[in-house]
Amino acid sequence: MNTTYYLAVDIGASSGRHILAHMEDGKIVLEEVYRFWNGNDTVDGHLVWDTERLFSEVVAGMKKCTELGKKPVSMGIDTWAVDYVLLDSDDSLIGKCYGYRDARTEGMDEKVYEIISREELYARTGIQKAIFNTIYQLMAAKVEEPETLEKAESLLMVPDYLHFLLTGVKKQEYTNATSTQLVNPETNEWDLELIGRLGYPAKLFGKLSQPGTFVGSLLPEIREEVGYDLKVVLPATHDTGSAVMSVPSNEEDVCYISSGTWSLLGAEIMKADTSPAAAAANFTNEGGYDYRYRFLKNIMGLWMIQSVKREFEAGYEYEGRKDGEDYGFANLCDMASREEIASVVDANDARFLAPASMVAEVQAACRESGQEVPETPWQIARVIYRSLAECYRKAVLEVESLTGKHYDSINIVGGGSKADWLNRLTAEVTGRRVLAGPGEATAIGNLGAQMIADGVFADLKAFRSCVFESFGVRVYD
Repeated sequence: MNTTYYLAVDIGASSGRHILAHMEDGKIVLEEVYRFWNGNDTVDGHLVWDTERLFSEVVAGMKKCTELGKKPVSMGIDTWAVDYVLLDSDDSLIGKCYGYRDARTEGMDEKVYEIISREELYARTGIQKAIFNTIYQLMAAKVEEPETLEKAESLLMVPDYLHFLLTGVKKQEYTNATSTQLVNPETNEWDLELIGRLGYPAKLFGKLSQPGTFVGSLLPEIREEVGYDLKVVLPATHDTGSAVMSVPSNEEDVCYISSGTWSLLGAEIMKADTSPAAAAANFTNEGGYDYRYRFLKNIMGLWMIQSVKREFEAGYEYEGRKDGEDYGFANLCDMASREEIASVVDANDARFLAPASMVAEVQAACRESGQEVPETPWQIARVIYRSLAECYRKAVLEVESLTGKHYDSINIVGGGSKADWLNRLTAEVTGRRVLAGPGEATAIGNLGAQMIADGVFADLKAFRSCVFESFGVRVYD
């Protein structure tokens, strides 16, 4: 009996993975077949994505499936949000694909607010203020390089562009589009009146497509290179949208943390909350599968730990440093649990978005607030983990206040769900039960959209039930 395989290409800000899935005894079975590095390049003083390299890695992983004799019937690509490319009339790239941590958006919020107030903008879109949102990136393009917008015939978010390179078909996927801060949550389509007021070309914004939409088959040259054809199917291309799809619970009221480079804490609601109270708490209403809303708050997340890990692996000096020290995530988390330093910082402070040295920035924040300054990797990790848990506590109270609901437990999905001490700390600090897993939440959600579209599961509820049966959760009381 032939096995039917589905392929998720999950690309984060620091790495990408190709993960195959198939059904076995009623459960989803995963297999990672390819992994590659990702990160920004610095070009002309700007942080940019090398989309050509990214696409070559997508194709390389697809070829790996052929080598393994496991050719998928469909695939989909998810990535981080807000970043985009512009294409001209020949479908050639115009300008750079800027990374969201690039400084070009500094001051662009004020340019936007000269046209529409911050309060009206939130009421129209329900998206929290973040200086890297596409709305501010496009304002930077309009102000600093207007010729790019003048030449542009198409705008595609990064995963939409990668899908286009595979199929020759342009689709603008809904969940990622909402992260631009340019979508109306009442109509679930682009807010063309807002776009016109801002002076962005209306022709760049077409009909939005839901996860599960068929994009197309592979272009002949791609089909020949990888050794097979398949259906390209839209997942929730915003990685958080895919991750939340795989929260293994069908309870009506679920609080979750999608824990990775960012920690996204919130609840799933059926109607966007664009109230002044939600705006004051800086909560966002990101579009989800089946027009559900991810009512959540962005917290800086494991980006801080990823950054200090890189610095110490690169040779950052500290007293007592030994050759061969293990700076892996598991050891950092374990060693942090054994330290006693009580300092905490505001993990949501913009100073931690892209500092020259995360180690120095955490130390400076502690010094400036009169707290003990961490010196060793383990002390610094402890400060970060405790700071994240404190942010989680505050955000849970906020989401309860805004929704009028009480959440007895928190579902943590994504790579951060593997951080055992952080899970224990979260349960302790929030006073709630923590259900951790699955770790591969984003890829699983990506696969879920494909498998629902293919009839493997009847709907999201059936898929989530299977996720629980397939991967279970770890419980922290």
